[in-house]
Amino acid sequence: MPTTRSPRKGSLQFWPRKKAKRQYARVRCWAKLDEKSVLGFAGYKAGMTHIGFIDNRPNSLTKGEEVSCPVTIVECPPQKTASIRFYKQTPYGSKLCSEIFAEKLDKELKKKLIMPKKKGSEEVKDYDDIRLLVYTQPKLTGIGKKKPEVFEMGLSGSKEDKLALAKELLGKEIDIASVFKESQLVDIHAVTKGKGFQGPVRRCGVSIRGRKSEKTKRGPANLGPWTGARTWRVAQAGQTGYHTRTEYNKLLLKISTKPEEINPKGGFPHYGLVKNTYILLKGSLPGPAKRLIRFNHPIRANKKLVSEKLDIKHISMESKQ
Repeated sequence: MPTTRSPRKGSLQFWPRKKAKRQYARVRCWAKLDEKSVLGFAGYKAGMTHIGFIDNRPNSLTKGEEVSCPVTIVECPPQKTASIRFYKQTPYGSKLCSEIFAEKLDKELKKKLIMPKKKGSEEVKDYDDIRLLVYTQPKLTGIGKKKPEVFEMGLSGSKEDKLALAKELLGKEIDIASVFKESQLVDIHAVTKGKGFQGPVRRCGVSIRGRKSEKTKRGPANLGPWTGARTWRVAQAGQTGYHTRTEYNKLLLKISTKPEEINPKGGFPHYGLVKNTYILLKGSLPGPAKRLIRFNHPIRANKKLVSEKLDIKHISMESKQ
């Protein structure tokens, strides 16, 4: 039998393949919008189902017909603003110069932060950027935890617009419907499902060698130049999964406050029933059930993927057990 040959598997862009520092992603780049707005939101991955909708793409072979599409359901309870953060640009990068906390903070925040002694307003004049420190409310869901996730959220607009919006939102709840709308693109930031320490066949996709191989079968055929130090390009065993990943231009199909429209019989496996506002995103998302998914306005939107509002005919509610 001839040996099947193929290019190497696994992009070297994602290197080193090491564990994420925490269970939810950090966002380092924000979109630039003309209007003042919060630039992102977060929710808990519940599970997947499929929908039937009328294809409205002008050049599609199935135009006008009902087609099926896999979707991911993300539960999005309102998130609260804990503080306003002021950043100053220095020769060593952007540094936090001042912070204003809200008057009232949830008691669950003590599990995550050292609660500030000073709260309230103070005048900050010398700054270059403003971000919001927000936290989630997992107590409103059925995932079985109270400790919130805390992260920064970017704002759009001029410095004056950002300050006015930040003061308006300080200490208040932010709903996803005020940040995103249906049939728009979003960028996804999440941590993938962890798979532990795996060998090079599963981790890098190298071929299993034939039965007459004199040495290892489940390993790389070539260890690189004979220099004593093995190059980093050689497929090796190591941590697989639990990596921070970004997916660009995912289509947000629906935002709804009626969870009875999507809850399957018996609930979602490993998650339960959705109780709050939810969204439907086309395709799959990184991470297992209950993992926090962050989605932001797209930094490089592909306008070809944006369509008119989909005419969703039905959402599958069959049991996923």
